[in-house]
Amino acid sequence: MKVLVIDIGGSHVKFLATGVEESRSFDSGPELTPEDMVKRVREHTADWEYTVVSLGYPGVVGPEGPEAEPGNLGDGWVGFDYEKAFGKPVRVVNDAVLQALGGYQEGRMLFLGLGTGLGSALVTERVVIPLELGSLPYARGESLADRLGKAGLQQHGEDNWRASLTAVTGELMKAFQVDEILLGGGNAELIDPPPEGCRRGGNQDAMTGGFRLWDEWIEGHDYAPSGAWRVVR
Repeated sequence: MKVLVIDIGGSHVKFLATGVEESRSFDSGPELTPEDMVKRVREHTADWEYTVVSLGYPGVVGPEGPEAEPGNLGDGWVGFDYEKAFGKPVRVVNDAVLQALGGYQEGRMLFLGLGTGLGSALVTERVVIPLELGSLPYARGESLADRLGKAGLQQHGEDNWRASLTAVTGELMKAFQVDEILLGGGNAELIDPPPEGCRRGGNQDAMTGGFRLWDEWIEGHDYAPSGAWRVVR
């Protein structure tokens, strides 16, 4: 099996395939539709071979695919037939799930994606659970996404933003009883050193997660094969 992994972000679309050494990318933005994404990915990967596709989507994903339009891209993502467009089997998950799946090592882990907003997922015993922690209240009318996302960083400055992250990660570690918190997303590079109990993810975590996604146990089987992952949708 050869997997094409596509990680869709508000600024870039990044992709990599099995056996390929370097990922490729192009700019995204508020005009990008799923039709445009597929067309451009296929153009950029015309010299690659792949049999299946993993797609990391910046929004809520259910059993049938995206359930809400992304706020930072064009429209049309909900209900789009990705398998027909690519002509291959496609598995779609939230982009935070893809990064959590790729960065997981052992134990119970919480993932926080520090980007435009706040992505989140929980991983335990090879089960990945997407979360929406960004909607939780923070203070003075702010949500966690407001405070720890791009807007909060710009409004409060790096020092206050880091202090908020340290306080929040400490509380989340206790609330979820996790062994560690993995920090990913574009702004994770601003955290050096990371707060206690946290580590920074790698640039290729989403790609690794996309490859692992095809080791997933699909619900409906009587049991999970040894070594399989389960992604809750």
